[in-house]
Amino acid sequence: MTTNDRTAHSVNPATGTPIAAFPYSTPAQIDAVLDRAVAEQRLWRRRSFADRAALMVAAAAYLRANAARFARHATLEMGKPLADAEAEIEKCAWGCEYYAASAAGFLADEPIVSTASESYVAYQPLGVVLAVMPWNFPFWQVFRFAAPALMAGNVGVLKHAGNVTQCALDVEEVFRSAGFPPGAFATLVVPGGEVEPLIADERIAAVTITGSEPAGVAVASASGRALKKHVLELGGSDAFVVLADADVETAASVGAKARFQNAGQSCICAKRFIVEDAAYDRFLAAFLAAATAYVPGDPTDRATVMGPLARPDLRDDLVRQIAGSVALGARVVLGGTVPAGPGAFFPATVLVDVDARMPVFCEETFGPVAAIVRAQNAEHAIALANDSSFGLGGAIWTSDVARGKALARDVVTGAVFVNGMTASDPRLPFGGVKHSGYGRELSYLGIREFTNVQTIWVGPAR
Repeated sequence: MTTNDRTAHSVNPATGTPIAAFPYSTPAQIDAVLDRAVAEQRLWRRRSFADRAALMVAAAAYLRANAARFARHATLEMGKPLADAEAEIEKCAWGCEYYAASAAGFLADEPIVSTASESYVAYQPLGVVLAVMPWNFPFWQVFRFAAPALMAGNVGVLKHAGNVTQCALDVEEVFRSAGFPPGAFATLVVPGGEVEPLIADERIAAVTITGSEPAGVAVASASGRALKKHVLELGGSDAFVVLADADVETAASVGAKARFQNAGQSCICAKRFIVEDAAYDRFLAAFLAAATAYVPGDPTDRATVMGPLARPDLRDDLVRQIAGSVALGARVVLGGTVPAGPGAFFPATVLVDVDARMPVFCEETFGPVAAIVRAQNAEHAIALANDSSFGLGGAIWTSDVARGKALARDVVTGAVFVNGMTASDPRLPFGGVKHSGYGRELSYLGIREFTNVQTIWVGPAR
């Protein structure tokens, strides 16, 4: 949380006890960071891909060497179980290595036949990219932007969520200690209300945000007024469609992980489980059995599979969504009650008899709450999946892979996983449509988002 005392505060969500306070960056400090970033980018863009790659590989090595320390910071600041936090650090290292190896190929000049003697597309960096990042994956969200952006010749300035400020400073440490030049990446500690002036600053060339729909609207509006390129990765209400011919037990097991990992605090968590009528009862029984394994506990204990929510207000919002859905006819068949004691804990919760009017269907539930929806047939299931203002990811489970692939094309989302759990992968583009945002991260498409796609024409004409 943040307060009006010009300080960002980290609070342990498992205990409610303060961890640390971090003074906000002063105007003079912000100016110094942006001036240094602009100056460095002029030099950085001319460094070879090989030079950049060597530093990015060093960043991966530094992440692994300090994984235990960084993971503990994530666990203490936002409640992620320790093993999951360590896995997140490893994924960041993988992302660094992937772009170190791939960036030169992704951004190589592309010859195009035209009337010119020679013509081609070149990918030029844009400059200083401001990243506005959330708390739920405090390392990975940053590195999936930073690794491709820096490899493309941009430099990065991070405005992270206030409750994970130590993690934000850790990310800056990684790049500094790996040997990146001063100015290539920096963290600013500023409140959300001061992001708009940063976007308007002429030293910022582009903006990327991962966050809520309201935050995305604010950033898009500010970026539009400043005529600056921006990428929005926003919320989701992913459908997990289970057809009658699916391997129901496997789907239920994977579905429970897809819903309850990170205490359900992920934009691509499965949220709406849409099950064809013939498989509904079997799926519900198997899903409830799998869900009981997700017992919230101390995230520093390696036996814990689900920690607390990151803040008490997030839990309050879940309680509101559940109550509103029950008032409209939903039934809670597992969990649903705030436990006694300290911390922002909430149990794995399952609601049935859910329909499209209810908050747990039409809103994003950012916590461990699963909505089970009965579909008449496959076509009805796809219609329900698309009955959402969001369009980030989703899954279809069926034994007929050809049919699953065909149905996937009818789901209006940025990604559809057939017989698998939606996840981000550096090799695959990541992003959404509708109110889930626009633009893409990761893959060759992600690295090109923050480049000037420049046409170069060489005469004489032919």
